[in-house]
Amino acid sequence: MPVKTNRKAERMKTTLFRWMIAAALGGCCGQMAAQEGAPVIERRLPPVGLEIPAEIRGPLEARVTAFLDNVWAEGNDPLVADAAIFGKAVRWALIHREIYDAKQWPLLEEMLAMGEERLKQVENEEYPWAKQRGLLVRGYESRVDGSYQPYGLEIPAHLDLSKPVPLLVWLHGRGDKTTDLHFIRGCLGKSQALGGMVAEQQDAIIVHPFGRHCVGWKHAGETDVFEVIEHVSSQYPIDPDRIALAGFSMGGAGAWHIGARFPDRFCAVHAGAGFAETARYNKLTPDRYPSPVEQTLWKVYDTPGYVRNLFNVPVLAYSGEKDKQKQAADLMAEAIAAEGGQLRHVIGLEMEHKYHPDAVAEIWAWLKECWAKGRDRAPAKVEVQTPTARHGRVHWVESVALERQWEDSRVQAQRDGESRSIAVTSRNVASLRLHGPDGADLAGWKLNLDGQTLTVAAPGFPVDSVSLRREGGKWTWGEPEGLTKGAGLQGPIDDAFLDRFVVVGPESPSAEPRVRQWVEGELDHFRQRWRALMRGDLPEKNADEVNAIDVAEGNLILWGDPTTNPLIAEMADRLPVRWEDGKIRLGSQEWAAADHVPAFIFPNPLNPERYVVINSGLTFREGHDGTNSLQNPKLGDWVVIGLDEAPNELTPGRVAANGFFDERWQVKP
Repeated sequence: MPVKTNRKAERMKTTLFRWMIAAALGGCCGQMAAQEGAPVIERRLPPVGLEIPAEIRGPLEARVTAFLDNVWAEGNDPLVADAAIFGKAVRWALIHREIYDAKQWPLLEEMLAMGEERLKQVENEEYPWAKQRGLLVRGYESRVDGSYQPYGLEIPAHLDLSKPVPLLVWLHGRGDKTTDLHFIRGCLGKSQALGGMVAEQQDAIIVHPFGRHCVGWKHAGETDVFEVIEHVSSQYPIDPDRIALAGFSMGGAGAWHIGARFPDRFCAVHAGAGFAETARYNKLTPDRYPSPVEQTLWKVYDTPGYVRNLFNVPVLAYSGEKDKQKQAADLMAEAIAAEGGQLRHVIGLEMEHKYHPDAVAEIWAWLKECWAKGRDRAPAKVEVQTPTARHGRVHWVESVALERQWEDSRVQAQRDGESRSIAVTSRNVASLRLHGPDGADLAGWKLNLDGQTLTVAAPGFPVDSVSLRREGGKWTWGEPEGLTKGAGLQGPIDDAFLDRFVVVGPESPSAEPRVRQWVEGELDHFRQRWRALMRGDLPEKNADEVNAIDVAEGNLILWGDPTTNPLIAEMADRLPVRWEDGKIRLGSQEWAAADHVPAFIFPNPLNPERYVVINSGLTFREGHDGTNSLQNPKLGDWVVIGLDEAPNELTPGRVAANGFFDERWQVKP
């Protein structure tokens, strides 16, 4: 059994302290600003529920505090998250008032009792749920923010777990009130995949990620999907070549965007209803379009710009005949047809926004065919299409850097094993990496790159990958030189929150009153919004607590300026923004530092393989939560905020200037 330590002690103590502070500040009232003088921004997700009577709240708070103390005491036990998710669900429900009907009061007691029972079993090193069949709920600790996140499972009674088995990753639809508490209860209640019409299946394990509640499977919700797959695969004999992705409504939107960006992770992708892009779904016309920066950022999540990636994996769409969300599948069918492909689209006759039983039977039969065939780990032909280097790898082909970020890029690669050659055609690609399929040795292989032939040298040891860059229109060996936008280091600001990050606030207040109020208010807004929307406590440290692991493995989110934050001061001369002579300078532009604040993302000067973000959290706000299709990045790589306008539900203040750095992380002229 694992050795138990107290490595979580300090984080859990901080969590409990913030909980008490949140209660004192009225954090459960739905107002997303607690700083004196800061504007009140009403929380939309989750909605504010019933006021919790003192006779219910008091005893539960005491029990949750004791429960979390015991969770922290269990330290490194790998299964403590399976218990912790219940206590967290009750804690969040108390903080945010997540009870929406008086009949739900017993649910608080029920969930906490389940957690307490599991925690006793963890303390005794007994884990009966780990061998359970049927419907159950488990949890994991997210690397993004250290939070405990739940997921549901359906494990058929007669599925042979002595050998690798298929997995269906089912992405749930939108539920504004389906927070941790209600998600867990739903997963324990009845089968939900494909409208609950495959409850008796004995073919696969079905896993239900939580996806951070209601963010359209974007941002940390996207990361949640892969963390859940990783965790489930560590607990059960999952066949990595027989993992299928599917979802309906918001989950269908998630299947479109995750399936199109990671087609090599799955043997099949099924999207039911949902949305696939922003403008047409929201019926926007050019006269109602937002800023050019925000329009550009639609490309982060709009699926048509990644459509050729779907040529790498079997795809099936479903729509009810009378469902207005059928437009997503119709749009994707158009986009696929424009590239010479054809989308299999199952229609539920006379159906609105739900599945038809006959369609479910057809979809399940298709899934079984895909599971039987499995994923081809090393296909001879690979397609890559992306407007951003973030999603440039499919199978053994990796588009590392683009010539022009946010423009369409493509790679088509064909491998011929007999002639030991690879033919590549590309567009708008500055750097490529070709991997030996399944670790194959590429030494001696011929590469035909856009009509140019290169031969991989034979150094006397296996060559499992080769890197190439384009210079002056010609391909040559090697990685891009100098600071370059590349895979996972290309912005925009929101990109920093897809992976592990640490927040460091100012050590001292700004001498400028308006700046001080804005920084304090926006940091607190980010703190409360992350907890309510992303279902985790913001991972915060003081500047002197940041260690080498934080810098090596995480993105640093720093608030303030060189006079108030020691970490900003340490890297100030290597940042693109300068605070000088009462001015904020970026390139040839400048603004008065007394009433402007810069926010930006940049490769961390202390570790250029990770990000630093200055003065920003998530850039979509409460006013965008009405539809998941608008929960997209709103600000580019950098922005300057004018403090003559207060933050509101759409912006952090007046956007004085907003833009992107170029491919070398330089200010565009």
